[in-house]
Amino acid sequence: MKTTIRAHLAVLATNLFFAANFSLIKLISPSLVKPIGLNVLRVGLSLLLFWAVWFFGKTAAGFRKKDLGRFLLCGLSGVAINQMLFLTGLTLTTTIHASLLMLVTPILVTMFAIWVLKEHFSIYKAIGLALGIGGASFLVLQKDKGGQGADYILGDILIIINAISYSIYFILVKPLMQHYSPLQVIRWVFTFGFFMILPFGWGETMEINWSLFQFQHIMALMIVVFFGTFLAYFFNAFGIRHLGAGTTGTYIYTQPVFAVIIAMILLGERLSWEKILAGLLIFAGVYFVNFKKQ
Repeated sequence: MKTTIRAHLAVLATNLFFAANFSLIKLISPSLVKPIGLNVLRVGLSLLLFWAVWFFGKTAAGFRKKDLGRFLLCGLSGVAINQMLFLTGLTLTTTIHASLLMLVTPILVTMFAIWVLKEHFSIYKAIGLALGIGGASFLVLQKDKGGQGADYILGDILIIINAISYSIYFILVKPLMQHYSPLQVIRWVFTFGFFMILPFGWGETMEINWSLFQFQHIMALMIVVFFGTFLAYFFNAFGIRHLGAGTTGTYIYTQPVFAVIIAMILLGERLSWEKILAGLLIFAGVYFVNFKKQ
């Protein structure tokens, strides 16, 4: 099989794994593990696997001293703030809401690129930003009820802030990707991010009552750690290396499709016409902000 085909399959699998995370995390958090405690387990165990790849492989380990500050900021925005808000928000809102709201990430990246990198601002990007923000706002205002008294609006807002944090990370990490391999960058981003999360989640991790875990809960946790974090980031790095960041990034649009199907099967969530409309508005927004006139 050609390397390019394997890269496409790897990136598709990455987004399937990420989509599965939405439902699998809700099976164990917050009922068995509090969100930030789960983050310590997820990031910590994945970090051990990333360093094991370095120990048994041939990838470089070090980095230039002048890049330390950027690595720290990437760890803060790409792992610490991003992951803590994502898991906390996900426990408060529905899987379908969270997966659709994550689609605003490319729109936010465009906003920051216009602001920070001074990229060209066109009428198409203006239309895209309006549609995307309108769709996200419409989705947040939907009054989903039930499900352990969850505060859906707060959860949706945390998911959006998580997307903002990831968008900042995406801008910050680009120069590092030009000098280091993607796997090397991710390894250090996870390393710094883990030690930033640890003080906030250590207490929750120590509170875990492992005797309450049944087989399906253990399997859900292992899938989230191995497939949904370590393998997903590893495959994503492979995709970036052989397809480029642009092509790899377009696969994010498959996530809501996978996530909605999995949530309807595993969690019995309902897909309403309001959610479909909001999703279409966000998809249209993403299309226009990436539109290039021939």
